[in-house]
Amino acid sequence: MTAHTDPSPLSPLGKPTDYCDQYAPELLFPIPRRIKRSEIGVDEAALPFVGEDIWNAYELSWLNGKGKPVVAVGRFRVPADSPNLIESKSFKLYLNSFNQTAFADIDAVATALTRDLSAAAGGTVDVDLQPLGQRPQATIAYPDGELLDELDITIDTYEPAPGLLSVSDAPVVEETLYSHLLKSNCLVTGQPDWGMLVIRYRGRPIDRAGLLRYIVSFRKHNEFHEQCVERIYCDIQRRCAPEALAVHARYTRRGGLDINPFRSSGEYSPPANIREIRQ
Repeated sequence: MTAHTDPSPLSPLGKPTDYCDQYAPELLFPIPRRIKRSEIGVDEAALPFVGEDIWNAYELSWLNGKGKPVVAVGRFRVPADSPNLIESKSFKLYLNSFNQTAFADIDAVATALTRDLSAAAGGTVDVDLQPLGQRPQATIAYPDGELLDELDITIDTYEPAPGLLSVSDAPVVEETLYSHLLKSNCLVTGQPDWGMLVIRYRGRPIDRAGLLRYIVSFRKHNEFHEQCVERIYCDIQRRCAPEALAVHARYTRRGGLDINPFRSSGEYSPPANIREIRQ
């Protein structure tokens, strides 16, 4: 099992926290993506994928000019080619700092969020805020593909095992496969992270039993959401050599935030922000 290691002594993750309710952008804690990418042989100067990390915030509030609270949901898109990911606990603490802070209007809030998150990520973060007073809607749906989870197979491997991945000699196919059995653990605290994994590809058919065993093999693995998806993408690309590939995970929320990384070889566009049933 990967050891629980704090990315930095300055990180708030896994430590007692005093919650700040006054605007404090300094709470955001960036983590260089290159640290984990180097482990899986990814060159920052020549990424083998494009994509983004889609964050949804369900506990977002601030004060208007008269001191009256405004409540909203937020969606943030962090580009995969940004040099940093943002630590989720620091993101939550940062959003909490808006709670007792007055802003002139929602545009001022969006401007502050865009500025601060982009500075932390090192790339432009797209921000979309929807006040609950405007009755925003959300869609919960299942992927348009085939579920792997009903395969009657034996599994005994619970650390990432790319050797479980293989393809047949059958003709090239294009398909979407998905599983609700993805579970990994926080790199620092070891707390479980639950998610749905969606794989779309064009190439020789991937052995489905081996793919499901591979997905479950993350069950005791300690790594952040974004890092798990990049590892999965690279393992499939190297072992199965598809002509086109996209890997998307939708993780259940923690602390009012969910994180949904998407990586693609470029042929597939980012998916719509449609919730998994557990989100």
